[in-house]
Amino acid sequence: MYHGMINVYKEAGYTSHDVVARLRGICKQKKIGHTGTLDPDAVGVLPVCLGNGTKLCDLLADRTKEYIAVLRLGIVTDTQDLSGTVLSRKNVEIDPEQVKQVIASFQGDLQQIPPMYSALKVNGKKLYELAREGKEIERKPRPVTVYEIEVIKKAHPEYTIRVKCSKGTYIRTLCHDIGQNLGCGGVMASLMRTKVGEFKIDQAYTLEQLQSLAEKGQLSQVVIPIEKMFEKIPAIYVREERFKTLKNGNQLNLEDFQPESVSVYKISGKIKDGQEMRVYDHRGIFYGIYSYKRQYSLFCPVKLFLPEV
Repeated sequence: MYHGMINVYKEAGYTSHDVVARLRGICKQKKIGHTGTLDPDAVGVLPVCLGNGTKLCDLLADRTKEYIAVLRLGIVTDTQDLSGTVLSRKNVEIDPEQVKQVIASFQGDLQQIPPMYSALKVNGKKLYELAREGKEIERKPRPVTVYEIEVIKKAHPEYTIRVKCSKGTYIRTLCHDIGQNLGCGGVMASLMRTKVGEFKIDQAYTLEQLQSLAEKGQLSQVVIPIEKMFEKIPAIYVREERFKTLKNGNQLNLEDFQPESVSVYKISGKIKDGQEMRVYDHRGIFYGIYSYKRQYSLFCPVKLFLPEV
């Protein structure tokens, strides 16, 4: 079984669920999960977690995301993109400089109302399921953050924008809201996710590429190890005679670690309360993330990725 992450390039026409289903066949394992939905018509980065790496799904879903989107002014649809039913059309008699100023004004903390055509669940049912039944329910605004937004191409009334944003930001809704602010309406004409945290589009693999690698027995070459997600956290190694304590997922103290691994931390005050460490066994196998609790002088498990033996 594979354990880790694969940076998948999701092509148009696939749902995120479709990608996971295809990968189960390619990897020949069931334990696979994605890190957040991407619209079927959208393309781009979709990190997928395998085996013990599925414990990272929530963590990766929280990562900052970057998109390239095409905003088309003068149209409003029920889905906020071009796949939906057109609700209105207007001539766009607005100066392009004003458009750019309004787009720039959407940088910062925003309140977004999730679109009805979304996978967000209300009372156990997805909003798009209700929308397809002709129902519309009240949705509460949710806080999101647009860290960066800029126009990278202008072909009035179409504007290609780059957006760097927080988890939960709907780019379709962003395009819709910009259009509403301008008074002419707007929809998302296309969407490409170029980055999710550390995962970049130029390092992503299509399903066909992954299928080919699997057939050649080379799929493991593109599986990113779990500990790669924590490489900025210091590493520490457990002594062989304390391996059972680690294996059982118990708390650890400084004496449980190899002397050369902890010598720098034995200086009084060196280890701060809440300091997180990547913990490995005596063979160098990654076991998980531990946090130091100064009150008890103990390292306590935060998230364990116990390897299969």
